[in-house]
Amino acid sequence: MPLDVPRRPPGGAPLLIGHRGAPGHRPEHTASSYRLAFAMGADAVEPDVVATADGVLVIRHENEISGTTDVADRAEFADRRTTKRIDGERLTGWFTEDFTWAELATLRCRERLPALRPGSAAYDDTEPILRLSDLLELVAAGSAEHGRDLGVVLEIKHATYFAGIGHDLAALVERDLRGAGWAAGEHPLWIESFEQTVLTDLRGRGVAGTYVSLLEADGAPADLVARDGASASTYAEALTAEGLDRLVSATIDGISVDKQILLDPADDEAGARLVAAAHARGLIVFAWTCRPENAFLDPRFRTAGREGSFGDYRAEWTRIAGTGLDGVFLDHPDLGAAVLRG
Repeated sequence: MPLDVPRRPPGGAPLLIGHRGAPGHRPEHTASSYRLAFAMGADAVEPDVVATADGVLVIRHENEISGTTDVADRAEFADRRTTKRIDGERLTGWFTEDFTWAELATLRCRERLPALRPGSAAYDDTEPILRLSDLLELVAAGSAEHGRDLGVVLEIKHATYFAGIGHDLAALVERDLRGAGWAAGEHPLWIESFEQTVLTDLRGRGVAGTYVSLLEADGAPADLVARDGASASTYAEALTAEGLDRLVSATIDGISVDKQILLDPADDEAGARLVAAAHARGLIVFAWTCRPENAFLDPRFRTAGREGSFGDYRAEWTRIAGTGLDGVFLDHPDLGAAVLRG
């Protein structure tokens, strides 16, 4: 059974989830980024996990790490640069599964969007990559420091791809959660993925948490494409009444959607209807990702200035919160607290 985490109270603010920590201020997935998210009032933080060659789960947005570490500048790893197809996309770079943890531990993290976030990029090359076990320790320490039980929204990345090269991510996640005392409902834990198969597997292993299916407007989940090819059920189908019913039948506890799905310019009530339909079935609803820069805002909320300038994020985030959803992912938890709790 999922951990009994209360849904957003009527009229209350949605959960504030520090998306990869507080990457509007520090390079994503670094210890300082997570600590800052806690200090800024985040209720939970969202790490992404991928695997190393020796089966260590590390916190990276993707398994290709040239944009978030200094690996491309490391001469000793030049021969690891390669091209792969990940979930149907051809990528060239350096991949976590081609390194041992001891090797990855020598790398340093970098801001993924330096042109938009030079302030965060000023902290490049100062912190190492974290393991999932390290992140769980950080959250425990943050809970003690701030006097509240902080949560983790754990995203499992590319499970079907990793299974194809011999890494069972469900087994690795279970190992680390049990080892840290996070598998039996001890702390607020949500587990999410774009691939439902790994969620079902992990729940079958008895890991207690709230299981959330990540959904986009277009495309289809990699696990279903691998199994069913061109006939794979799409994300859009999962957002229909029938699709939501199937998620419930599959013991999924919630959905996490691209915020643009809730901001349909042709129908101001579409987002609220989707949230209401999910809630009617007992599903929680999260949305990703609230960012203040013009580059990421719905066109209706952009203002004059450069892509990195802040637009009318207050209006956009207020519109999203008005749908009645249960949680939002934020790159700037401080701004989210000011807008959604202020």
